[in-house]
Amino acid sequence: MTKETTPHHSSESIDLTAHLGRFTFSNCLMNASGVYCFDADELNELNQSKAGAIVTKSATVEKRTGNPEPRYATLTHGSINSMGLPNLGIDYYIDFVLMAQLDDQAKEKDSKFRFISVSGLSPSENIDILQKIQGTPYQDFVELNLSCPNVIGEPQMGYNFSATRRLLEQVFSFYTKPLGVKLPPYFDLVHFDQMATILNEFPLAYVNVINSIGNGLAIDTETETAVIKPKNGFGGIGGDYVKHTALANVKGFYDRLDPTIKVIGTGGVESGEDVFQHLLCGASMVQIGTSLHEEGPEIFERIERELHDIMASKNYKTIDDFRGKLKSLM
Repeated sequence: MTKETTPHHSSESIDLTAHLGRFTFSNCLMNASGVYCFDADELNELNQSKAGAIVTKSATVEKRTGNPEPRYATLTHGSINSMGLPNLGIDYYIDFVLMAQLDDQAKEKDSKFRFISVSGLSPSENIDILQKIQGTPYQDFVELNLSCPNVIGEPQMGYNFSATRRLLEQVFSFYTKPLGVKLPPYFDLVHFDQMATILNEFPLAYVNVINSIGNGLAIDTETETAVIKPKNGFGGIGGDYVKHTALANVKGFYDRLDPTIKVIGTGGVESGEDVFQHLLCGASMVQIGTSLHEEGPEIFERIERELHDIMASKNYKTIDDFRGKLKSLM
């Protein structure tokens, strides 16, 4: 009697497309806001890569130079940074994305430019930015950053639950376009419960977890100094150090949020296996930060190939075959 086996899917039959809102993307891979997206040159370079979608730099109302340098350092298993939101101002990114979308439309090409990140320096500045976007032709995702740990003197909004609710109440009193929020990492299951309860009150398109873990401190033993300058060396930790915290946040919010609110996973992505794990925890899209900074936009081709090979080895034909289906030990 011949043993039955599950046939392996051929390379051609594996579908890596990802879905968020009304859009379908060629794959689930994105840059994390802040990396390779400062200006038109970097954004256009990302557009030539295998990234499925692109998010702009987190924009403030006006152009910012950010914190003094050195403000980024590579560590053994990741990075530390205190960039301080350097960006070219919200008008720059709105104009760039609208022009890029028109150019793609003229070429009869699906645009990757579907996300604008914003990070006002105060709740009122966030309102001002979103009111500006509401009045433009831009109709796609805005990612509201509630989690930057690197602006000197400014707290992370995402750790003030009542302030987060008040801000979202204000936002949704006028804002009608697709909105996601980028959150800081949470470390307590009760905090997952409390924040998810708040987020479920609003018509959010997605949550993005996590931003870097702030505030860490990296030291150069030889010089006996911190390795970055701002805030006496304190900065956000990223890379492999944060992967398991990120996975917990993806799974925690995927389980608690209304199914209409999707999850974007960010943190510690260096390989196709890391992407696979984020998807297994429930992410719809996966952003790459530290590794993109270190390797450049060619990383997307490598990671797409590695994810494809993992899916082929497991007989998964589409991302939705396994997305959100993490098993518990029996």
